[in-house]
Amino acid sequence: VQLQASGGGLAQPGGSLRLSCAASGDTFSSYATAWFRQSPGKEREFVTRISRGGDTWYYADSVKGRFTISRNNAKNTVYLQMNTLKPEDTAVYYCAADRTPRRSSTFSYAQNYDYWGQGTLVTVSS
Repeated sequence: VQLQASGGGLAQPGGSLRLSCAASGDTFSSYATAWFRQSPGKEREFVTRISRGGDTWYYADSVKGRFTISRNNAKNTVYLQMNTLKPEDTAVYYCAADRTPRRSSTFSYAQNYDYWGQGTLVTVSS
């Protein structure tokens, strides 16, 4: 499956952005999908994951209550709504797809994901 992330840009602290991840090439509903992010000089960090059917989701503590992941399998797209943005949310955001059902304790392991998008830059600054 090919993934294409979009929607990044510049936002002010307290503002909002909505990222999209469009999939092609395979049955998108066969894959759980996640968002990771990476800031300069830091390791790639897990943000959130949504199940194949879109009925369960999991968030990193750093974004819980501010970010919302959703998906529309008819449109082969996953979304990340980011509200109350903080400067520390500044990063390149990547979407990733995982075809293997697994326990939530392993959701944050980047090596578990089979496919990755190219990343979209989010900058939070006044």
